[in-house]
Amino acid sequence: MSLPPGFLDELRTRTTLSHVVGRKVTWDNRKSNQAKGDLWAPCPFHQEKTASFHVDDRKGYYYCFGCHAKGDAISFLKDAENMSFMEAVETLAREAGMQMPAADPKAAERADRRTELAGVMEEALRHYRLQLKTAAGAAARDYLARRKLSEAAQDRFEIGFAPEGWQGLWDALRARGIAEDLILGAGLAKPSTKGKAPYDVFRNRIIFPIRDPRGRCIAFGGRAMDPNDNAKYLNSPETELFDKGRSLYNHGPAREAAGKGQPLIVAEGYMDVIALVGAGFEAAVAPLGTAITEDQLRLLWRLSPEPLIMLDGDTAGIRAATRLIDLALPMLEAGQSLRFVILPEGMDPDDLIKLRGREAMAKLIDAAQPMVNLLWQRETEGKVFDSPERKATLDKSLREAIKRIADPSIRAHYGEEIKRLRWELFGSNRPAARGPAPMRGGKWKPAPQQPLPATKASLLAAASGAEVEDFLREAMILAIAITHPTCIQRFESQLETVEMRDAGHERLRHALLVAAHETGDLRGNIAANVGPDLEKLMGLAHVRTAPPVRNADNADLAAMCLAEELAKLEARRGAEAEVAEAMEDLTGLADEGLTWRLSQAAEARHRAGRSKLDDDSDMGEDRAALSAELQRLIDTAAWEKKKH
Repeated sequence: MSLPPGFLDELRTRTTLSHVVGRKVTWDNRKSNQAKGDLWAPCPFHQEKTASFHVDDRKGYYYCFGCHAKGDAISFLKDAENMSFMEAVETLAREAGMQMPAADPKAAERADRRTELAGVMEEALRHYRLQLKTAAGAAARDYLARRKLSEAAQDRFEIGFAPEGWQGLWDALRARGIAEDLILGAGLAKPSTKGKAPYDVFRNRIIFPIRDPRGRCIAFGGRAMDPNDNAKYLNSPETELFDKGRSLYNHGPAREAAGKGQPLIVAEGYMDVIALVGAGFEAAVAPLGTAITEDQLRLLWRLSPEPLIMLDGDTAGIRAATRLIDLALPMLEAGQSLRFVILPEGMDPDDLIKLRGREAMAKLIDAAQPMVNLLWQRETEGKVFDSPERKATLDKSLREAIKRIADPSIRAHYGEEIKRLRWELFGSNRPAARGPAPMRGGKWKPAPQQPLPATKASLLAAASGAEVEDFLREAMILAIAITHPTCIQRFESQLETVEMRDAGHERLRHALLVAAHETGDLRGNIAANVGPDLEKLMGLAHVRTAPPVRNADNADLAAMCLAEELAKLEARRGAEAEVAEAMEDLTGLADEGLTWRLSQAAEARHRAGRSKLDDDSDMGEDRAALSAELQRLIDTAAWEKKKH
């Protein structure tokens, strides 16, 4: 159904988000301020004891600082209640007293048709479930018993059986008055080419119903009982209900389990999913007889930011992993990737759990490998790099793979990790240095000097390997916000989204945003959560002497300095990303377009970095002093880095 312009805006205006969310959570009254529409609760999407789930009624927006779930009332109903978009809209409209727009007659007709087909599928499922309990299903029951599939598991996954015979299901459904076109439209039977009655799609197969996220039976999967059958597994044909490339087995239950914090596991087939769920890994799904498609990958990322792809450790499993890597690379985003669980060769999840137990599976899941490792394995496994040409071939293939990553930040991190792995592969063959190394002319090069104590205690050491400029500006942003709590509300959205590359700064940023909504002393609340990180930050020399930190009463100066530091940090990182992206495109000499992009990136950074000294002479002097001091420290640190 298409909605008229303005309908959703009116709906959101009439909806109080806290009323919708309040049905699923218990508010933390100590942190919440209901009068201002500022509410906190333990997150309903992952298990936690602290209240890190924030609802802002004024903005109609929620955000979890733990699992990063975010959205409005519609997305909350979709995720928490497993509703479709239109179901969520209809629910909110009904509660708000709004009349839903009249449906398009053709769209309503199609919806009615799908409802009828879903009803036919439920009738077919009841037939298959009954057949499993008859004499005709004895062999199927024996097979399930040998696979140690309990009756409880069979009931949970609604497993059935299609006996031998060409028209068993057809005759049963027709006897219940179901129209022929509905049976054919549901994909349960096929027309005969010999002028006879249509024949059943599934015959002599164990039946696994496939449900959509709403719980409707949309298709069946059938496992052949005859070992000589050409197709061991057979799925329903695609219908108005069923699109194989956009569906997942066990989608609805897995979505609920993943929302509660369980790892999302993508296995290869029905029995793998059933075995994993039986062992307590309830957020398990499977594609339906094909390699994972782009649409299925997007579905997986809606369920979890980092699905675990579980593959057999044989050649076919590794081949499937490499195909998936090629599909996923262009789609990667920050917080959206894949990890891989490689099983021992010759074992599937069912085998592993039965032979080695649940704990063995849990250890493999905990040791899941990042995708970059599988990429490296694909390009290096079984190959010998004993010549410059072979090494160059490896470099070329890896460059081509990394260039497919659209996100410049992720592309840069992949490049750094590949460089590390490459050094491990080729650097390990270098002879270890023994004492001083000889130089030309028989002269000896003295052993490298150890870092001086002053260097170890310098700002570079405190930066923990992060870019010095990033470290300095991150520290200044946090220190200003901590010294001037009134700045936090004004700059809250920027403080929520700015990337803190130093781990200590990231902990401080999180504690700062949480403490800003708590009662009591801001600095004390932050210190209670991060311990020595706060003292270390405020003890940095460039922080102690900074004008907005020394002048704790000058809120205007603090706001102007904080805005400037945020802008400079954003501009530097934007320029960095633009330059990295442009450099990826360089093949030989730079053309005019690339030169222009690089110059524009430099100019953007220069504009953001200029102090607006004419705004206020007194404040301009302080801001200029702060900027000059930061630049001096950056330049000095860069020189020290080259020296040591």
